[in-house]
Amino acid sequence: MLLNRQISLITLTASLFLMPLLTGCEKAPKAPKQDVKAANETAFEIDPSLCDFHQKTCDKKLGETLISLAISPEDTPSEKPLTVTLSSSESLENLQVRVEGRDMFMGVIPLILSETSKNTYQGTLIYGSCSSNYMVWRLIASFEIGGQSKTIMYDFLADNPAKNG
Repeated sequence: MLLNRQISLITLTASLFLMPLLTGCEKAPKAPKQDVKAANETAFEIDPSLCDFHQKTCDKKLGETLISLAISPEDTPSEKPLTVTLSSSESLENLQVRVEGRDMFMGVIPLILSETSKNTYQGTLIYGSCSSNYMVWRLIASFEIGGQSKTIMYDFLADNPAKNG
């Protein structure tokens, strides 16, 4: 009887610990953002600070260096090959790129970019889907410019529908 009670207590404790790990991706954040209907007709508000590849490249400056990220197709679909292009106003030495979930651990995806033209680097990325239909990914690029180590990050929404209007 005591052994059965101990086993039940261990099972309950393990279940309560593992449940949050099994629930999948996070729910959409709560903030004043653009309202968009997902494929399953659930409305999500898209964070306007995220890169929107429908509009343009996602540009960031590090000092005087402009670094731009483009992803095609622009809606960044999950489980499909994406072409990732990183362009810089200066040569990036020892470029290392990875993609991770911003708000939820979805693994670390290394991304190999090759220089396709002067200061333009390109590669192919595939990432998994998220059951919540709101998954923000973060591309992290580390490199050297003039012998100095630099890191830059870009956040973007997977399965991002085109903005209306």
